[in-house]
Amino acid sequence: MRTLDDLDVKGRRVLVRADLNVPLDGETISDDGRIRASVPTISALTGAGAKVVVCAHLGRPKGEVTPEYSLRPVAARLGELLGQDVAFASDVVGDSARGCVESLQDGQVALLENLRFEPGEESKDDATRRAFAERLAGLAELYVGDGFGAVHRKHASVYDVAQLLPHAAGGLVVAEVEVLKKLTEEPERPYVVVLGGAKVSDKLGVIANLLTKVDRLLIGGGMAYTFLKAQGHEVGRSLLQEDQLDQVRGFLEEAAKRGVELVLPVDVLAAVTFAADAEHEVVEATAIPSDREGLDIGPRTRELFAGKLADAKTVFWNGPMGVFEFDAFAGGTKAVAEALIARTAGDGAFTVVGGGDSAAAVRRLGLQEDGFSHISTGGGASLEYLEGKTLPGLAALEA
Repeated sequence: MRTLDDLDVKGRRVLVRADLNVPLDGETISDDGRIRASVPTISALTGAGAKVVVCAHLGRPKGEVTPEYSLRPVAARLGELLGQDVAFASDVVGDSARGCVESLQDGQVALLENLRFEPGEESKDDATRRAFAERLAGLAELYVGDGFGAVHRKHASVYDVAQLLPHAAGGLVVAEVEVLKKLTEEPERPYVVVLGGAKVSDKLGVIANLLTKVDRLLIGGGMAYTFLKAQGHEVGRSLLQEDQLDQVRGFLEEAAKRGVELVLPVDVLAAVTFAADAEHEVVEATAIPSDREGLDIGPRTRELFAGKLADAKTVFWNGPMGVFEFDAFAGGTKAVAEALIARTAGDGAFTVVGGGDSAAAVRRLGLQEDGFSHISTGGGASLEYLEGKTLPGLAALEA
């Protein structure tokens, strides 16, 4: 995969596919982690004299111009982080975009409006997607893929444009791939993976693949209740995927056959309703009352999981242990995060936070981001890589 060092960018228009898909409350950005992660590559290009044209998506506007998904607030924040004004195009490949790009001087930056306002960006029809990619590629002379959070998507800006322009991977993508290779190619052992989040169905492929590679698999979050139910336990009104029970029983059998230690919660915080101020109590994970739902792992499980991480040399964590957005149910996620930080600081274990809600939780809980070896910007992309899938955006950059 070519890198920025392989491109002569001085005085040339460079289209950078970044991942700026940040949470917005109106026009207020509640977590700018992905914007900050994009700055090093953009700064490297402007420092080398490129005219930088940044493109990205936000949310799921489904091919329609939707004002609440405008990237305008992102342009302002990006400018603050870069220390220079960022020109904002009010369309993607129209008159505003062409005008912004044509007015750029060496070392300046423009941001195009939300790529997903254009139906061609996500089109399943190759010809439709390609036609949009040609218009997008027409704005630049070179292409840099740096939106790791989107490389598992076969979208025009991720896949097709790289085939139309001389291209290279940005620093963020290079760093992410290096980390994922360390997780998949002879990781230092014990290798422990912690999975949480709401649904087992979101992680079927990665669980199946990890069972052939890891020493321990710790399961928390909403998905844990389907595992507990598969073992025959009562889970009350907890999140449950009945249609995945047979699949999960297969995982439990496969783990036992391979000698993989699969660890489930032993206690949970069971609430009477899904709310920040819900009445709750600690109960055995194997006997959740029928009128309650588990919203976080309990204190004994936090100690159990920390103990199972205490000798780990390599750790990958994806998915919160509970509803971390509610303070009362954030303790389990914080405990796992702090256990990883302790491993990183202690024996220098290689600890990776797998993007998505896990990365958001780290920031929301006020934990030091440099306490981990790496925090990924792409949850879905990381999981698909660990699943062993070919990621279209990476394949295009490697061509």
